[in-house]
Amino acid sequence: MKIIKWMLAVFAALTVLGTITVVGLYFYWQDELPTVAELKDVRLQTPMQVYSSDGELIAQFGEIRRIPLKLEEIPQPLINAFLATEDQRFYDHFGIDPIGVARAFALLLTTGEIQGGGSTITQQLARNVYLSFEQTWTRKIKEAFISLHMERELSKDEILELYLNKITFGHRAHGIGAAAQVYYGKDVKDLTLAQMAMIAGLPKAPSTMNPISNPERARERRAVVLGRMLAENVITQAQYQAALNEPIETRLHGAEVTMSAPYLAEMVRADMVSRYGEETAYNAGYKVYTTVNAKQQRAAQRAVQLNLHGYDERHGYRGAEAVLWQPNEEAWQHDDIRDYLNKQQTIGLTVPAVVLGVTEQAALVLTASGSPREIAWQGLAWARPYMHADRQGPAPKTAGDILAPGELIRVRATEQGLRLAQIPEPSGAIISLRPQDGSIAAAVGGYSFAMSQFNRAIQAERQIGSNVKPFIYSAALENGFTLATLVNDAPINQWSPGSGIAWRPRNSPDVYEGPIRVRQALAKSKNVVSVRLIRALGIDTTVEYLTRFGFPIDELPRNESLSLGSSSQTPLEVARGYAVFANGGYLVNPYFIDRIVNDDDEVVYTARPAVACVLCEEENDREVVQAPRVITEQNAYLITEAMQSAVWGGGSWQHRTGWNGTAWRIQRSDKIVELAGRNIVGKTGTTNDSKDTWFSGYVSGLVTTAWVGFDNLERALGSTTMNENLDQQEQPISGAEGGAKTALPMWIDYMETALEDADIQPFQVPPGLVMARIDLATGKLSRKNDYTTRFEYFLPGTAPTEYAEQKSSNKDIFADDDSIF
Repeated sequence: MKIIKWMLAVFAALTVLGTITVVGLYFYWQDELPTVAELKDVRLQTPMQVYSSDGELIAQFGEIRRIPLKLEEIPQPLINAFLATEDQRFYDHFGIDPIGVARAFALLLTTGEIQGGGSTITQQLARNVYLSFEQTWTRKIKEAFISLHMERELSKDEILELYLNKITFGHRAHGIGAAAQVYYGKDVKDLTLAQMAMIAGLPKAPSTMNPISNPERARERRAVVLGRMLAENVITQAQYQAALNEPIETRLHGAEVTMSAPYLAEMVRADMVSRYGEETAYNAGYKVYTTVNAKQQRAAQRAVQLNLHGYDERHGYRGAEAVLWQPNEEAWQHDDIRDYLNKQQTIGLTVPAVVLGVTEQAALVLTASGSPREIAWQGLAWARPYMHADRQGPAPKTAGDILAPGELIRVRATEQGLRLAQIPEPSGAIISLRPQDGSIAAAVGGYSFAMSQFNRAIQAERQIGSNVKPFIYSAALENGFTLATLVNDAPINQWSPGSGIAWRPRNSPDVYEGPIRVRQALAKSKNVVSVRLIRALGIDTTVEYLTRFGFPIDELPRNESLSLGSSSQTPLEVARGYAVFANGGYLVNPYFIDRIVNDDDEVVYTARPAVACVLCEEENDREVVQAPRVITEQNAYLITEAMQSAVWGGGSWQHRTGWNGTAWRIQRSDKIVELAGRNIVGKTGTTNDSKDTWFSGYVSGLVTTAWVGFDNLERALGSTTMNENLDQQEQPISGAEGGAKTALPMWIDYMETALEDADIQPFQVPPGLVMARIDLATGKLSRKNDYTTRFEYFLPGTAPTEYAEQKSSNKDIFADDDSIF
């Protein structure tokens, strides 16, 4: 009896001491325990998602992938799997399971170490949200305190819902919604019983028991989960056996991206990190809605990729990427070829393939994902040998002239079937924005983001060539010139005493017409006229004027080369400048984020751009943020008129006086003509040696700039000859590459789709302009009403006063005195 009394006394003393210790620890750690508000507002770390303006998912950023779900959205069998495996008495205990604790204590007595196990779902949630995973007494006691605290402040269903959304499942998947997507590419409601059991088994060891990293251990763990479910009578024996026998079929799935726009996505990511910092931007669950239209973005991506392939094909085939076996060696087995191809990267539209055999005018190839397929002659005939940028070899006669068995090549899918392909060497970009407020409609910064993350649409500062001319002509109209003024289109020779050489700017093509009207000179992109205009204006006046369009003054050269586009701008800067003409004279600020929504679906940011609004300006509307006016509405309209002539030309073809502007190929697009009529304008741009090619053009509601060139500033785009294998319809553009031949087709391809969703209105003649009939040859007034005349617009006081039939008493501005012009 004495021994029993002694033991009871010791036990009572230990109990009192333990209670005092626990109470003391509770008060000691009380300040570190979460508050009631924190418990009820446990934030789920959810990745940032980027959407198009019409709701298509573009990208998802964040270390943690999570798709938060309400408890009622989770299938009951999946809930049963977790309860049976992790905490079958979850709805019966108070946050700590005495039976589990006893089991853990028995392990401690037998091993002398703190072992895992014994933790309830509430304890696991407490550990995941607030604590570390270290096996220490301190952590265990804190875990118990937080668990009791949670059970008092939250309902069982709230705790379970948080647990299922917070738990880690490996491969950066947190929560069952993300796990279903990452491992099976499904919503939780679409999972099979075997897949549910697989996911429910992952929390024990998500990095080593997941079906991607270790399929066998995952299979064993799934069997344990199914066994627990059978023991708890939540599945039948038949269900158990069927799920047990289901094969392990899984792979890593990404987010459900419905539209690929990686360059735009990176723009958004960088902006969000700048706003909120990486931790918050990536994990706070923001939904970022961009200004980009999904259909227009897809059209831009397609236009860039297809036109770069077009350039590459007309310049010739550069040959196979590798050779797997030689003609005297045994061919590889198909399975070995597929294994090899699975290690090769799909880039842009191109898919790696291996040539199995060639016939007279066809080739049999194998890709990683299919059976052998044929490339017909139509998909091979383009492949003349590439010699250098300006030369192509002879057109091939047979498939054997191009390909051989064992070669690693690339193919791309077309409507006509497989086509031989190669990764394009030059780069390209499209940027498209709405001129009324600067919102970006589409942005593509290169052929493949996987190959190069450099965003040429907003980062590549390239010489803009003749794309600068509308701004120079605008300055000329501001300083006394008119669309009817004559300027001499004749060669210039300027001696430079410093360098000892003469500067001889040339037209492209090298054709000169003598006295030419300003409208016609801009439409035909006459280089020497642009030089004479800048001479008449003065360098300082011209540079100052160009800054009105948003061009930084330190990027504008203070010499006459500026007239030919020697300044370097990004495609976005160029498009912003052209938007001034499209919107009637206002400088808007491009933007691509329309609004930001937090994880509670609250809008935390809405763009409030400065807009171009003539009526708002006239009515002094304080509700609208007005963009600054930088040129007059009349000036903007006159330049638009002149650039319309670049598309539609002038003169009379019937009377052999007709002429084309540099953008005449737009007339060939029935789709653009149908959608926009004559309400479309544009300007080409080509630099020396065709190193940079441009086209910028617009309708009233959409401005688009396209650029093509090599990333290597020393490489020229070269020229091509006709390919005798191709018929007239397939025949690529021949001759020197340039804005009209290289960038304009890309622009046309994009605009044929983009204009379907663009606001297209006729360009309205603004008040203050006067109209007069002029003689086309002299720019003076005319009394005739035939093909030798046209109506022209003038600012008040600038219209000519003399008639062409009268003898001139004023000197026209077509002097060839280079010391003056």
